[in-house]
Amino acid sequence: MNMILPYVVLLLTCLVSVNCIMWNLEPNTQKCLREELQQNIPVIGEFEVSDAPGQTVDYVVTDSKGHILAKRQGISKGKFSFNTESYDTYEICFSSHVPQNQRGITQEISLVTKHGIETKNYDTLGEAAQLKPIERELKKLEDLSNAIVHDFSIMRKREEEMRDTNESTNSRVLYFSIFSMCCLLGLATWQVLYLRTYFKAKKLIE
Repeated sequence: MNMILPYVVLLLTCLVSVNCIMWNLEPNTQKCLREELQQNIPVIGEFEVSDAPGQTVDYVVTDSKGHILAKRQGISKGKFSFNTESYDTYEICFSSHVPQNQRGITQEISLVTKHGIETKNYDTLGEAAQLKPIERELKKLEDLSNAIVHDFSIMRKREEEMRDTNESTNSRVLYFSIFSMCCLLGLATWQVLYLRTYFKAKKLIE
């Protein structure tokens, strides 16, 4: 059991979302990153900005409605955290500011984001609850399993919603096709009758 447990932990850890990204931010520009998150998900971000004398970098975290969840100016290195209020697309933007009388240089920014159970510190929780190392790992496994089950339930719900949407769309397309065929048949019948009446009036046919 003790030999298998680390491999199980490693396998389940691979399923937890941890995003690490690094990019170059040009002077007086803005770079934004977006991600869709479920409701009531804790998010932790850790960033680091390369030094550039006279230049400043700000960041702001918002949702699709423009609500500010975290904001800070003149950053160099630090962390931010927030909890998602609803299923939405969340955005973090880094902005560079350079004085007009100064020539700016490119700054390198690194960002690591974690959400869900990956934000928990199991070492601290284990010490507070006086858990043994094996109990701490089992607790982490339990949380990972619950998170995976929750993700699968969300995926199943979204699949059901997409299937209902597809079925509804197919029904509407079918009814529209039948309506279009009826209109075409009616128009064709009217044209035949109209032309027949017209030709009879001109005595072209009997």
